[in-house]
Amino acid sequence: NVTACLYAMNFKASATAEDIIYGYGFVLKKMHYCCNYTGPLFYYDIAEEQHKVEQAELVIFQFPLYWFSIPADKKAILSFTNGGTESMFQPDGIHGDFNVALWPLQNGVLRFCGFQVLASRSSGVQHSPPDVRNAMLDAWQERLNSVFAEKPLSFAPTKHFDLTFQG
Repeated sequence: NVTACLYAMNFKASATAEDIIYGYGFVLKKMHYCCNYTGPLFYYDIAEEQHKVEQAELVIFQFPLYWFSIPADKKAILSFTNGGTESMFQPDGIHGDFNVALWPLQNGVLRFCGFQVLASRSSGVQHSPPDVRNAMLDAWQERLNSVFAEKPLSFAPTKHFDLTFQG
């Protein structure tokens, strides 16, 4: 098992021109001429984290929901701490349906990038007594023990995309 805490590594959230080995112009030139360049593009730290994702069978992103974003045949789970109670994130709750906020991440990022997206997990630990927090952790551990048997969420296939669709 490989665990990477990008925050603890002081890993930058976005790549800049300084992170590209031969400079941004090199990448643009290769893209423009459709060259089949297979060499490294990014410096070692970025390439190493990309390699970890390529090799992973399961990726779990854990971050506070207020970020509203995240950093083929892979599984992914979004796991959140939300600072509220479960009832606050129901369709009729004060913050609304939690899944609405997750749609861009689950469908527009993870599924689009080839992940099999598993049901998310959200915990409101801030206002929970210790016994409830312990029960949350126990349930999470139990889920992780059998996570590879979970059925992925279902999304409309990209092949059904139609530019004339009016929604």
